[in-house]
Amino acid sequence: MLTSVRTLLDGLIDYAGLFPPSKLPMPKAVQEFARRRASEEAPFLGKFICPASRLDELTEHGRSLMPGTWATSGYREMAVDSDPWEISAVIDAPLNEALDAIDAFNQRHATEEDGLAKVKTVEMKVEPGDVDDVVDELPEDLQPFFEIPRGVLDADPRGFVAALSTAEGLAAKVRCGGVEPHMIPSSESVARFIATCAQARVPFKATAGLHHPIRAEHPLTYDEYPPRAVMHGFVNVFVASALAFEHKLDARALTAVLEETDPSKFTLSDEVVAWRDTSVSIDALGTSRARFALGYGSCSFAEPMDDLRKLGWL
Repeated sequence: MLTSVRTLLDGLIDYAGLFPPSKLPMPKAVQEFARRRASEEAPFLGKFICPASRLDELTEHGRSLMPGTWATSGYREMAVDSDPWEISAVIDAPLNEALDAIDAFNQRHATEEDGLAKVKTVEMKVEPGDVDDVVDELPEDLQPFFEIPRGVLDADPRGFVAALSTAEGLAAKVRCGGVEPHMIPSSESVARFIATCAQARVPFKATAGLHHPIRAEHPLTYDEYPPRAVMHGFVNVFVASALAFEHKLDARALTAVLEETDPSKFTLSDEVVAWRDTSVSIDALGTSRARFALGYGSCSFAEPMDDLRKLGWL
């Protein structure tokens, strides 16, 4: 595998099978996550995304698949998977209730007999003026990702990003799509967000609408007659982010990267990653992935992998 591909994909995709458009029941979602963790594509898989209100349900259906419990579960083929499951909890209840649920889950899964797992990050919606108050309530071992409101994203993200730049460890979250065309933000809005975060050195993750590597029109759901729209590509987004982080490209230049629909304009080699004539080294790409563009949530892990194979990048 090309070094650039491995570096780009390392832990890139947080699995959000519980969320639309897949919206799998918990048993199927945890089975898919466990199966992918035991596959050759496991290095590309990140956290399991779960609403805080469903952590008890995750325990019920996932503990037999978590590391440490195979001897009695019958899932011996999973024994190669020894690292604890990392969970990202979406705050969907009052914060104090959600934090209690997270603490109970982490205590419950601290030993092998109950399956090893830990909530490492939380994701939530918040207004810029409320960031400090929320951070004061969070335990130090939970990294928060604050989702930028769509109206702020489309208007001016600078105030929101500035609110996250005041303390180390705070990160942003940007929604790149949804199940209806109007849920997809413009390339200009996403580019402005990336450029602003790069300038402020605020890390971010993305979510929704990034099932495919390169920008193109696709169905937005798995219905028989789904709505269709042009979706952002995750290669576009994360290559643009690396270029922004290394070269401080402005929003206008980044918009052109996000708008690219020709896969051949992206170069993925053992030495560099490039879009047209602008490139970054593999080391710079790795730095961007580790410190800046941290990953994205997807309700499908199969679609990104299948598309990368079709492009010859896997």
